[in-house]
Amino acid sequence: MSIAKQNDILSPASYLQGELTSTTKHELIDGQVYAMADASANHERIAGNIYSELRSHLKGAPCEPFGSDMKVRVRDNFYYPDVLVDCHFDESEPYYTQSPVIIVEVLSRSTRKMDEKTKLIEYLNIPSLQEYVVIEQDVADVTVYRKSDDWRSTHYFLGEEIHFDSIDFTIAVEDIYLRVQNEDVQAYLAEQKAVEPE
Repeated sequence: MSIAKQNDILSPASYLQGELTSTTKHELIDGQVYAMADASANHERIAGNIYSELRSHLKGAPCEPFGSDMKVRVRDNFYYPDVLVDCHFDESEPYYTQSPVIIVEVLSRSTRKMDEKTKLIEYLNIPSLQEYVVIEQDVADVTVYRKSDDWRSTHYFLGEEIHFDSIDFTIAVEDIYLRVQNEDVQAYLAEQKAVEPE
């Protein structure tokens, strides 16, 4: 069921209460609720791959990764990133965080504008955030925005590695795209197979 009709202005408290019982996840932006779209298999593979690698790397560390059910609060807006890392999680607010150090969004056609414009501006104003990661699912292209680099974008492609300074973590782009079905990944795997010694 929907937690509010479109055009109703919803307070953060009402939104959070509604999300507890809603069968659909919603984001709250400027008092308006927006239902989250279903994710494709490739979207789930990418998010799952990076979450799994982060979870393994951060085992026993103060920082911890969260999946797509954890909300990020920016002012009175609430978003559901695909993956995030938090190093100072506030247990008094178990359903959202205001202190992520890394946020990961997997792009789709329906979310591209939101992820690359609205969310980009919102996320880069989070004081704790160090790195914002935007991952394409239809092609192999990972964009990382780093606070230490004045939020300039850096692109990474298959055959390259990405280092996250905030948690001292390195991941290969091909590990992010493990099992993903798109032309870039298929071509890369074919090239790798062709150069393997017999």
